[in-house]
Amino acid sequence: MPILQVRDVPNTIYQKLAQQARKEHRSLSQQAIVELARALNISLSAKDRRYQIIQSVHDIHEQLSFEPKKNPDELIREDRQR
Repeated sequence: MPILQVRDVPNTIYQKLAQQARKEHRSLSQQAIVELARALNISLSAKDRRYQIIQSVHDIHEQLSFEPKKNPDELIREDRQR
């Protein structure tokens, strides 16, 4: 898939795009693609929509990931000692 880099984006556009991305639970890149497609009257293909959904799930998983307070070995030892 091609890559597009945009420089010197006006702050108002960036902030509005970021706000919309948060509202739609998308990454900034995903939201930019959606907005460009809307502006150009282009319907995203099913493959692209699936990719966006998978990326959204990945982003949510990253946000929800956490580090356990204890490693699994310690937890097993504690359980065996009971």
